[in-house]
Amino acid sequence: MPVIDSTVLTKLYYSIGELADLLDVNASLLRFWEKEFNLKVSKRNKKGNRLYSVKEIEEINIIYSLVKVQLYTLDGAKRAMRSKENKGSLDSKQLVVSKLEGIKKKLLKLKTS
Repeated sequence: MPVIDSTVLTKLYYSIGELADLLDVNASLLRFWEKEFNLKVSKRNKKGNRLYSVKEIEEINIIYSLVKVQLYTLDGAKRAMRSKENKGSLDSKQLVVSKLEGIKKKLLKLKTS
C-alpha cells in the first residue's frame, strides 16, 4: 500500500484523480475522507474540481497511513490525528515499508508489461 513521499511531488497542485492514482484508491474515498476529517481543499479549477496542494496531500497521507496501513477505525484515526504524537509525521519504519511495497508494485507492473 503506497504512502506518498512528499519530496518526490513536483507539481504545485494535484487533481483528485492524480492523487487517487498515487494512493491507489478511488476518488470517492478521498471525497469521503474530506467530509469525515473536515479537510479543506484550498483550490478548485474553473470546473470546480479539487486541486490538492502538497500540504493537503501530507494530511491525506497521514489519514491513509492510519486507516489503510495501521488499520485504525475512522474514529480511532480522528483521535490519533488530534494527538500530538501522530500529528508531526508518519512512523519511519512504516514509511520505509510503504515505499518498498510501492517499488515492488512498480516492478511487478514492469514484469507483466
